[in-house]
Amino acid sequence: MTSPHCNHNADNPPHESHGMGLGSTAKKIQALADTAEKMYRRINALRKEVDSTKQTVEGTNKRVEAMEVEMAEQRAILEAIGEELGVDIDAAVANAEIPTQAEASGEEATIPVTEDGESSEAAAGDDADSDTSGDNTQ
Repeated sequence: MTSPHCNHNADNPPHESHGMGLGSTAKKIQALADTAEKMYRRINALRKEVDSTKQTVEGTNKRVEAMEVEMAEQRAILEAIGEELGVDIDAAVANAEIPTQAEASGEEATIPVTEDGESSEAAAGDDADSDTSGDNTQ
């Protein structure tokens, strides 16, 4: 009794037809293993970067907290000195040109554009590139 799917005879011996597919499958498995190894190395590298970034952020947070405490102390000292000298602290703060947090961080900064569409910073950069010092020896 023979299977309708297997045609075994003298011209087509059993198991020879499967040998070609195994080589191709082995190559695919090796390529998959190589890709997995690369991904594993990349994930480990990313994990190290994340850990480093986390440490940096934690260190920065500690420094910011220390600076906030120091600023509060300095403000208290300045207010005490201002009161001694009769300075209206609230009026002085209201009249001061103190940038908002967004302005200080540059979030709302805009670059002025000249009439020809070039930013004035780019135009200034072009001027800075040319030597106008007078000791040009060309």
